[in-house]
Amino acid sequence: MTRTKGRGRPLRPLLVAVVAGIIAAGCAATPSRHVGAHGPAPVRSTSRTTVGGATTTTAASGPTTTETSLSAPAPGFVAGHVTAVGDSVMLDYQTPLEADIPGIDVEAAVNRQWGAGVKVLAQLKAEGRLGAEVIVALGTNGPITGTDFGGMMTVLQGASRIVFVNIHVDRPWQDPNNAVLAQGAASYPRVLIADWATLAANNPQWFGPDGTHLAIAGPGSQALASLITTTLSSG
Repeated sequence: MTRTKGRGRPLRPLLVAVVAGIIAAGCAATPSRHVGAHGPAPVRSTSRTTVGGATTTTAASGPTTTETSLSAPAPGFVAGHVTAVGDSVMLDYQTPLEADIPGIDVEAAVNRQWGAGVKVLAQLKAEGRLGAEVIVALGTNGPITGTDFGGMMTVLQGASRIVFVNIHVDRPWQDPNNAVLAQGAASYPRVLIADWATLAANNPQWFGPDGTHLAIAGPGSQALASLITTTLSSG
């Protein structure tokens, strides 16, 4: 019996099939990058800087994110709480400040002097009601000295953050008081200045006849509240 040898398969189609199989297997083994409807998501580079205890992360594209870390307060301060002590000018912007910083404790009074403000803060601290973040807006009603500033800081030492609002008043102690505040703030960590003097000088239309007080909850009051809020969150 004679065995008939059949015709073999063509070589080229066989090789193509083998190569295609290898390529398919390799693709299945390699994880693919996620591509959305608009193409691959952009890769953003970031830079981080630390200024006065605040860390800011800035993306090369897209919005800027600010991460603020507060140090733990010393005993006598209430973490997560904000206290503001001021004079009659603070009464002008109390409403927008309370709107900007929910839960803030505003302690403002007409004709309040610096020394009286120190006593208020000391009492709040003794009662366990002083916030770890403190806003001080005093100095409108009389001159202050470096010793006065030091006495205030003796009470506030250990707070997580302190903002002093400098003053705008048609009195001879305006510039000396602002110099005391600037020098004092530079001497202590976690102490910031809300520069109301500069903003106020550029906007005389905000003020009443005395050049010091603002329309209650008016444009100037809202601007001052916003300045303080921004300063508090920037340090």
